[in-house]
Amino acid sequence: MAGVAVPLLLLAVWQLVTAAGLFSPSQLPPPGDVVAALGELLRRGELWPHLQASLLRVSLGYLIGSAVALALGSLVGLSLTARRVLAPTVAAFRTVPSLAWVPLLLLWFGIDETPKVLLVAIGAFFPVYTTTASALSHVDPRLLEVGRAYGRHGAALLTTVMLPAAAPALLNGLRLGLANAWLFLVAAELIASSKGLGFLLIDSQNTGRTDVMLLAIVLLAALGKLSDAALGALENRMVRRRN
Repeated sequence: MAGVAVPLLLLAVWQLVTAAGLFSPSQLPPPGDVVAALGELLRRGELWPHLQASLLRVSLGYLIGSAVALALGSLVGLSLTARRVLAPTVAAFRTVPSLAWVPLLLLWFGIDETPKVLLVAIGAFFPVYTTTASALSHVDPRLLEVGRAYGRHGAALLTTVMLPAAAPALLNGLRLGLANAWLFLVAAELIASSKGLGFLLIDSQNTGRTDVMLLAIVLLAALGKLSDAALGALENRMVRRRN
């Protein structure tokens, strides 16, 4: 219950600020107007297509980015040679801003769903890769010795010893990757989109619908939190099993 105290406080401050007239309704509509905008979109049947498009892009992009990151992160974490060869280049690409990828992805893949999903995948990739490589490279050497003593080598050592030992850090990386995927979604939906919460956000700005703009922000925050909570529950379950 303590976690809802701050959102309720922010909601109360929001209502008081708008009631006091510190901002015009076009600048900051009251919470009731945002709820009314939600009802309007639901009645028109316009909200679900936006939600569906964004959820699909985040899901596909996150799965692709995380899978590649886990594979490459495992390679870098397990091999000193791979770390020396690949890690500096990956670290350099990590500093590229999300919007910088947009024109290149448009040039290569056009304006369909592919560049949008790939941009989300790029966002998910780097946190998962970084935590995977770091976690595997710092597994307790004594565990590795025990694993080798029981005949574990190569892939068997990775799956039965190293990954379980690094599981908490890996799950934390997956949560960070999911959060980054949602951050990259808005940039992805700038790419010639006609659906999605990012599109709804930009379109409401162009049409002067600040209530819809705030609604899109709230929905993005809520979906991001719900997806993070799901991974957090999985992480807690795995920790309890280990203990």
